[in-house]
Amino acid sequence: MTTISVPDMMCENCVKRITNALSAAELNFSVELSSKTVSIDGCEHCVKTALEELEDLGFTPQVK
Repeated sequence: MTTISVPDMMCENCVKRITNALSAAELNFSVELSSKTVSIDGCEHCVKTALEELEDLGFTPQVK
């Protein structure tokens, strides 16, 4: 499990946008608004895909 910090995730709408994008990319993940993190369950390629999806949405993700 890899945790990605998404400091600019501010609200439930952000969670919804992230959830939709990562679901469309067929990733196994969880989103936690209170800690502003996304956890990815998968290989390096899955983490890279998640980072790209988050950046495409305008977020500034950082692997913890």
